[in-house]
Amino acid sequence: MRARYGRYDGGPDPLAPPVDLAEALEAIGEDVMSGRSPERAMREFLRRGADGRQGLDDLARRVAQRRREILQRHNLDGTMAQVRELLDQAVLAERKQLARDLDDDARFAEMRIGNLPPSTAAAVSELSDYPWRSSEARDAYEQIKDLLGRELLDQRFAGMKQALEGASGEDRRRINDMLDDLNTLLEAHRNGEPTDELFTEFMDKHGDFFPEQPQTMDELLDALAQRSAAAQRMLNSMTQEQRDELMALSQQAFGSPQLMDQLGRLDANLQALRPGEDWGGAESFQGEQGLGLGDGTGALQDLADLDDLADQLAQSYDGARLDDLDLDALDRQLGPEAAIDARTLAELERALRRSGLLKRTSDGQLKLSPKAMRQLGKALLRDVADRISGRAGQRDQRQAGAAGERSGATREWVFGDTEPWDVTRTVTNAVLRTVGEGRDPAGGVRLDIRDVEVTETEARTQAAVALLADTSFSMAMDGRWVPMKRTALALHHLISSRFRGDHLQLIGFGRNAQVMDIEELTALDAQWDKGTNLHHALLLANRHFRKHPNAQPVLLIVTDGEPTSHLERSGETWFSYPPHPLTIAHTIRELDAAGRLGARVSFFRLGEDPGLARFIDQMAARVDGRVIAPELDDLGVAVVSSYLGDRGPSAFGRPSDYGDWFGGRGFWV
Repeated sequence: MRARYGRYDGGPDPLAPPVDLAEALEAIGEDVMSGRSPERAMREFLRRGADGRQGLDDLARRVAQRRREILQRHNLDGTMAQVRELLDQAVLAERKQLARDLDDDARFAEMRIGNLPPSTAAAVSELSDYPWRSSEARDAYEQIKDLLGRELLDQRFAGMKQALEGASGEDRRRINDMLDDLNTLLEAHRNGEPTDELFTEFMDKHGDFFPEQPQTMDELLDALAQRSAAAQRMLNSMTQEQRDELMALSQQAFGSPQLMDQLGRLDANLQALRPGEDWGGAESFQGEQGLGLGDGTGALQDLADLDDLADQLAQSYDGARLDDLDLDALDRQLGPEAAIDARTLAELERALRRSGLLKRTSDGQLKLSPKAMRQLGKALLRDVADRISGRAGQRDQRQAGAAGERSGATREWVFGDTEPWDVTRTVTNAVLRTVGEGRDPAGGVRLDIRDVEVTETEARTQAAVALLADTSFSMAMDGRWVPMKRTALALHHLISSRFRGDHLQLIGFGRNAQVMDIEELTALDAQWDKGTNLHHALLLANRHFRKHPNAQPVLLIVTDGEPTSHLERSGETWFSYPPHPLTIAHTIRELDAAGRLGARVSFFRLGEDPGLARFIDQMAARVDGRVIAPELDDLGVAVVSSYLGDRGPSAFGRPSDYGDWFGGRGFWV
């Protein structure tokens, strides 16, 4: 037996790696935090592309470029130029022959040849009954009629020009029979008559004229109508002079008007049966490379394909999905790599919708699901951990708590762990691995070091954490909006996954303050109301601390401006810029209250305003707090590190141990 190897064409590559949702989720989450809706964020990610593959915008750009190339490279004079060349050959050969002949008829023929009209079509028509003396001239003229017939057929049936080269009279009769039977079939269908049997008989008799082998009447109609409409658009794209010349020449196709009559009948039937095709469009060809009628019609079909692809790639219509992309057309126009990239994008879109990362709300809008928030938080926290581990002298702190008290969480064993094994999880992992390797667990299960999970233990007291995030106008205006949200999400994931006994409250403060859950803060649009109500935020934070009297209060404040509003006893908001002394007094009073509750306070100052720096320094000094002025990229590192340091020196060392994590960008007070 012989084996033959070739390119796989049975669908998507079975060996291709699965789509990676992690990169997609990170990009989508970033856009959501900047204010885009999840649906729009997903669309933007698909437009940009990922993992070295083209996105929708890249494919759309290539489609537009391909369209421009077709129009700028070609013109529609190809057939006319070929006819003129053959006519010149015939006239020149005939004149040479007449010059050798000395009879009076030859002189009369010379006069007729010399007075041919300048129009190519008129000259061809004038010579239709001319008695050629030169066999070379006669052959050239016959080629004109043959070329016109083949080109006209190639306009409606792709490939006919080549298939009928050197065709005999019998071949031409078969063409006429096919066209007559086809028109009869179409007219029966047009009149509402049953055509299934007629269609089968037609394909049995004339199927070799249709290499695409349509299986139904509709498939036949679609293929013919698309080609015929493209032929009409090509005619519309010509100048009036070109159209007149072509119409006159068409009567000479195969030496009689019979073919043109049949094709006109065919066009009328197709236009009646498929009025939705573009029969009236036109294009502006500007190039120098002439196209024949068949090739020109093919170019118009390519342009129609490209226009459809542009609409599909734009995804601007209601209910648009990447599954709508015509991958075969993309392959034809841009090549197989483009089709592979588009298929990958479609698979990515389906995976995103099926993965549970996006969920649809009761009002029909998409939002990031809790699962997505966890994964996004995990990725952000991993980035923070990578940055922290890169600081000189630091190491990853893996022990999650205090001396021997189990936290309820487990994790994979790594070298150096001394925590007790979680036997249930370890044995379960071994059984699952055994089954995954294709072995029957009834025959015995052997433990592998990869199966071992250990229980995390508590080595610290609980903490009540309040993250106060400035959501004022300046945060959005100065590009601090997304870093603030990323920081909140990383801290939320750290506490919810590794310090589950701690109590985190997220408080956003602009003109007013409010408690938010992580999904609400992440999806929060930029706030354009002016005002920085730190007083209201501290009120909410102190209430949170009082709800957890046995926990260590940790107060983390991220801001880029001095307080400019406070809450009155009546519940009304007072706003004043520059900051009013009354606002400052209310804010300091609540900060002092946090200090009396034992809160460990950290200010994260964003921006370089000297007035803000002096104010925050003085505020921190009142409560023995710290001031950190990180770069935006290091805000997450600063907040997470401060939280870990505030949890107590027994587990995490002295607060000063964390000072070098900020690379000189911040300082301790």
